[in-house]
Amino acid sequence: MSVDPLAVTRPRNRRQLISEAAGRVFSERGYHAASMEEIAARVGISAAALYRHFPNKYALFSACADTMVDRLTEALDEVPSEAGLRETLLPVVRVSVTHRASSGLYRWEARYLEAEERQSLRTKFGRLVARTTQAVRREHPGPSVESRALAALGAIGSITMHHVSIAQRSAEEILLASALDVAATDPAAREGAAHAVDLPARPAPRTRRAEILAAAVPLFARYGFAKVTNGQIAEAVGLVPSALYRHYPTKMDVLVAACLQAAELLTQAVGRSLDGATGPREALNALAATYVAYSFEYTELTSVAEAEVAGLPEGLRRPLVLAQREHIAVWEEQLLLARPELNPRQARVLVHAGFGVVVEAGRGLHWRDTPAHRDEVTALVVGALGLTTP
Repeated sequence: MSVDPLAVTRPRNRRQLISEAAGRVFSERGYHAASMEEIAARVGISAAALYRHFPNKYALFSACADTMVDRLTEALDEVPSEAGLRETLLPVVRVSVTHRASSGLYRWEARYLEAEERQSLRTKFGRLVARTTQAVRREHPGPSVESRALAALGAIGSITMHHVSIAQRSAEEILLASALDVAATDPAAREGAAHAVDLPARPAPRTRRAEILAAAVPLFARYGFAKVTNGQIAEAVGLVPSALYRHYPTKMDVLVAACLQAAELLTQAVGRSLDGATGPREALNALAATYVAYSFEYTELTSVAEAEVAGLPEGLRRPLVLAQREHIAVWEEQLLLARPELNPRQARVLVHAGFGVVVEAGRGLHWRDTPAHRDEVTALVVGALGLTTP
């Protein structure tokens, strides 16, 4: 007879242990690829024991998302409302770094929540944004206060979206400094310094295969890969579902094509951005402007690639991970030249912080694509890197 390894001690925090393990699995593999069996194995219990605490995967997922936001709001509740910006952001940094392996759900996976739970999550996160905005406004009044607050939180939250190995204290220090730099950034100071961006043209769907891909991406972005059916994709193109198989054997093949397209477009854009750059600071400004423009121009494609890549099978995911590493390496090389006091791990963390700024600031602007919004977010990315605007 098998024995539950935790049954002897019967820990009172069994539910918390399950939630922690589940958060890591959901963050690593994505909602649709995670399984109750894998989560149970991480905790060291049977699947049957897991179901005694949570009736299904959705209930567990919802609890994980709530736990993450509750940690942040509870940490802030202990900070006096009149506290300075550093004192306000420090507990957010500490919670994010301590729980980095399980706290990335709100970025992409929260779209799998039902409307009521999703609204509850937004309300709780809204409290965090409001407290941060209040602190930013007191210390750095001026334009774009809420964008700067969101961007600062994006820089901090970026630690949950990558696996750069760095000591906890070092991660806390570099993220806090980045967030404070973002909050102090004046986007208006960038006027006249915007870098001209030459993005590759949006691919025209001239074949049936391309039409299917173009129709699938908005569906994946809105509902999540797991919830979209072949029937929905076929209907969007005006086909019967069986006709899809002549072009893509499985729905996963459509997703892989979308991720590859995103990687190729970004690689082309980065190559063009560095033409003519005369130094590391100019190169980083160009990289920031290009990444922001790419994110606004290809918002749906970018969100699909970033949200769903974790759920791809290892063999299909590896080329995409390698492309992402090459992209980060370009930024890292220039940042180390611009800021020689950094070590490579710190530089990589800051590059990811810049990407986090784009996600949260872009969402806050509802991805409305205007030159002013692009310039504003670009300035915030440069701020996250710890660079003064030219």
